[in-house]
Amino acid sequence: MSTLFAFLHHLCAFTLVSAVAIEFMLIKQELTLASARRLQVTDLVLGIAAGALLVVGLLRVFFFEKGADYYLHSHAFHLKLTLFIVIGLLSIIPTMEFLSWRGALKAGQVPVISAQKLKQVTMVIHSELLAIVIILLCAAIMARGGWV
Repeated sequence: MSTLFAFLHHLCAFTLVSAVAIEFMLIKQELTLASARRLQVTDLVLGIAAGALLVVGLLRVFFFEKGADYYLHSHAFHLKLTLFIVIGLLSIIPTMEFLSWRGALKAGQVPVISAQKLKQVTMVIHSELLAIVIILLCAAIMARGGWV
């Protein structure tokens, strides 16, 4: 059972990273009807992957692997979880923007995004990518029993 949950955890993590990478590439391009729709779908996939990753990760902490005591005493785990939550909260900014495009997309129009909002959304996506790198470092430190 532990192997299944490890697999699910990695599947969700790789899906999340892929979705952020796709958003990163799409937001840099000129916004079209197709790219706006792709951003909405990709953001939905990202949200589902993040939610599943959190649930599966917590199940692993409390019911599998090394046990809650091991993880809850790890500074690397605390940083990893904190970054995940902070980035999750920040990701509300692009999600709300992408959701605001529904009316325009239903009407077959390319959504309009202000330069300031585009800069803000891009900054959040860059922050997500940076946080992922730090989270991966924390995961490696945790797996080796370091930074306790």
